[in-house]
Amino acid sequence: MSVREIRASGREALTLATELLQRVRLADPLAGLWEAADVQWWSRKARPSDDIEQLFWCDGRGPLAGILLTSEGEDSWQCDPISVPGVTAPELDEVWTKAMDQIGAHAAGDLVVPVHGNQEALRKLVEASGLVPGEEDNTAWMDATARPAVLSPAEGFVLADRTERHGTPHPMRHRNGDAVQERLGRCSLYDRELDVSVETVDGQVAGYSLYWFDPVTRVGLVEPVRVEDAYARLGLARAMLTVGIDRLARRGARRIKIGFGSAAAAALYQGVGFRRTSTDTWYRGRVERLS
Repeated sequence: MSVREIRASGREALTLATELLQRVRLADPLAGLWEAADVQWWSRKARPSDDIEQLFWCDGRGPLAGILLTSEGEDSWQCDPISVPGVTAPELDEVWTKAMDQIGAHAAGDLVVPVHGNQEALRKLVEASGLVPGEEDNTAWMDATARPAVLSPAEGFVLADRTERHGTPHPMRHRNGDAVQERLGRCSLYDRELDVSVETVDGQVAGYSLYWFDPVTRVGLVEPVRVEDAYARLGLARAMLTVGIDRLARRGARRIKIGFGSAAAAALYQGVGFRRTSTDTWYRGRVERLS
């Protein structure tokens, strides 16, 4: 079956990235760092990289490799070379070479390339390119059948059901902009019925979390989980997690995934039943702006 290169930007690129990551997950239950929902979550706010033509390799079934170049700002970039496990074309060397071309053509400033703990071949290519290991994160999974019992938030707090609050501002708007609800609404895997937030009895947002169900892979993703500093260590995150995980399982998720970096997050997530499957490294470097 012939393989062809396709370049796409904007919503077309998001669709191809979604299909690529779904195909990765169907090929291997633990491969790679990202779920399809991750790239949709990234699209919650406008980025300079939205207009870049991302590169994909496709066969008759759709994308089987791609390079996702994503910016946090003009001077902060992330590059993710992604291939479906087991494919023979394009070879990883070719994907990485094209990734370096994309970086050179579009990125400037700080660069990170996340490498999953099991991606030894990619790790060698990244290190040979001069990038150095930085912080580490962890990937953890849970079988939906092993989900924890649902907990209620502490006294003085209530769960807020967004399905009953059409037209109200999204609790994430302060960190992600006023357009976050509109942009999330464009994502095929976003479902406001899976939003879980917690408020004080007088309506102050104390924390929020999003849960993403992928009907193609039957994977649920937890991203993000946030409790405001003033309400930390009251068990609110744990309560939200138990509710959100239960909603994912009832929606049809067979497995649920989360990523974390800190010891506090590890204690929280492992405490509700997640089990770490890999430690992942974020390789860093600098890209000089082309004159």
